[in-house]
Amino acid sequence: MADIYSAPKEVKLPKLDFSNMQKYAEESKQYIADLKQHIKDMGYKGKNVGEIVRFAVADGYAEYMVLSMRPMKLIHIPLDDAYEFPYAHLMTASEINKKLEGQKKLEQLFK
Repeated sequence: MADIYSAPKEVKLPKLDFSNMQKYAEESKQYIADLKQHIKDMGYKGKNVGEIVRFAVADGYAEYMVLSMRPMKLIHIPLDDAYEFPYAHLMTASEINKKLEGQKKLEQLFK
């Protein structure tokens, strides 16, 4: 079972600006990179730490960053619609590994 954490306040979220979506997209990428660096600076390391796992929700995705595989810890990523996956807390390390492998295969297929 996974522990779900809110994004740390130390990493500044980009402001959703509908008038400049290109800027928001760039700031979102930077936010993910900053969050990944922040958790590594906190001492988290190991397999899949800093990887983003996505779950289909409504017309988008709920996104979580892997904080730790054992014990399973995820950080909710509050970008875009900030959807949450209602069963994220039930995810195991094995299920997260499978989900990440599937995502990587899809990315390769649609490069």
